Amino acid sequence: MKNNKCKICRRLGVKLFLKGDKCLSAKCPMVRKPYPPGMKGKRRKGNITEYGKELKEKQKLKNWYNLRERQFKNYIKEIFKKTKSKENIADLLIEKLESRLDNVVFRIGFASSRFQSRQFVNHGHFLVNGKKVNIPSYQVKKGDKISLRQKSRKNNIFKNISSVIKKNQPPTWIKINPEKIEGEIIGKPSFEEAAPPVEILSIFEFYTR
Repeated sequence: MKNNKCKICRRLGVKLFLKGDKCLSAKCPMVRKPYPPGMKGKRRKGNITEYGKELKEKQKLKNWYNLRERQFKNYIKEIFKKTKSKENIADLLIEKLESRLDNVVFRIGFASSRFQSRQFVNHGHFLVNGKKVNIPSYQVKKGDKISLRQKSRKNNIFKNISSVIKKNQPPTWIKINPEKIEGEIIGKPSFEEAAPPVEILSIFEFYTR
């Protein structure tokens, strides 16, 4: 599983930060082997079809948010139903993806990667407005407070979590309270701030073929 995640970045040619802190170190395979798996140092092929480009962009965003194909496709369908305009389609999609509980847990600093945050949420470590929520796709909204359960604070995984989130720099729509070990949603996510390494319109073009 660990190697597979690193291969995803190498195959797509972009660092998606799927392994947390390792992605920021010199041990990152994208630094040591900046070429696709199996190519043994060969350069990437320059020619790519429009379909291939769209597929690649879709794969990048899907993996960026650690989603399965069916989940990702459902989000695309939902956005299509909401608007016919291409002007705000990127913002609507990113707002939806960023508002997932597992992503918010990652943004607050409770986890070092979205993969890890999804596991933490599944294991029931977090509360939303004082109630346990173990659904990674749960949509948070302005005013919600996400905190670490008292029981989970005794877990070695979260031993120094207060100091960790205190050093973290969350997006502007999240306010962190290190003393209470919680984050509060104070605004809405935006495409510009999330800055995923993708061309959103290419993704929508892929699903309209």
